[in-house]
Amino acid sequence: MSQEKLVEIKNLKQHFKTGRHSVVKAVDGLNFDIFKGETFGLVGESGCGKSTTGRTIIRLYDATDGEVIFNGEDVHGKKNREDLKKFNREMQMIFQDPYASLNPRMKVEDIIAEGMDIHGLAKNDKERKAKVHELLETVGLNKEHANRYPHEFSGGQRQRIGIARALAVDPSFIIADEPISALDVSIQAQVVNLLKKLQEEKGLTYLFIAHDLSMVKYISDRIGVMYFGKLVEVADSDDLYNHPIHPYTQSLLSAIPLPDPDYERSRERFTYNPNNHDTSEEPEFREVRPGHWVLCTTKEFDFYKKEHATKTK
Repeated sequence: MSQEKLVEIKNLKQHFKTGRHSVVKAVDGLNFDIFKGETFGLVGESGCGKSTTGRTIIRLYDATDGEVIFNGEDVHGKKNREDLKKFNREMQMIFQDPYASLNPRMKVEDIIAEGMDIHGLAKNDKERKAKVHELLETVGLNKEHANRYPHEFSGGQRQRIGIARALAVDPSFIIADEPISALDVSIQAQVVNLLKKLQEEKGLTYLFIAHDLSMVKYISDRIGVMYFGKLVEVADSDDLYNHPIHPYTQSLLSAIPLPDPDYERSRERFTYNPNNHDTSEEPEFREVRPGHWVLCTTKEFDFYKKEHATKTK
């Protein structure tokens, strides 16, 4: 993993009007970077704005405010059709629901090749077919599957088709929006291992969105924790799991069960109460320890630094 920034998110906001005077702040002032070749995990409870963040980054939603810089260019800046096509080829998405994200009227070959057709990546039908067969084999399916329809596949197989579709245009950055949450546990590990293998082979960069914390730790280099549209903590994967600082992160991690009856009997669950925070000033993102950022006020920052110093001694 290099320290070269591929994606920079600066003060990203995505607000939805739900009535004349009511606004839902789904994403409210996010700031983080994703480096080339890394997997950045984004976690949080359902409804915290993770998927909306992914969709806004790829421009499925127009951002209310802020910037998404991809390869030095603003994603949400004015673009002509050619620029948009070039950008769409570099950035792809794997969707949460493998049942809803594939067109039931199209054969698998046409679903996977749709991106290639739009970008003119295959010179003729023979080359198109060969590329589709190669992609199917890359994701662990057979070339015979190309002539079938989505309803003829299981959930795990459909998600593999979704991954093949994303890879068809040779992207450098893939947003995986909860790609395993709709799958059986035994299939989840297969799909995650496939994503890791493809990353090593093709040098891909991932934004991996999920709420299964143990799976996120397994695949991610760095992790961001979201709560109500805001990032509350960002750190290296191991550092976040071994030394969670923000009370919400501690609460999330305390909810992870382990297949150990003795541990489970004594496991302490923490309940997060947002009212316990210091309200004397607006919280800011501060670096409590090298590479470990937490949303906190000055008073909380001093407390976290002191507490962390005693824990690591």
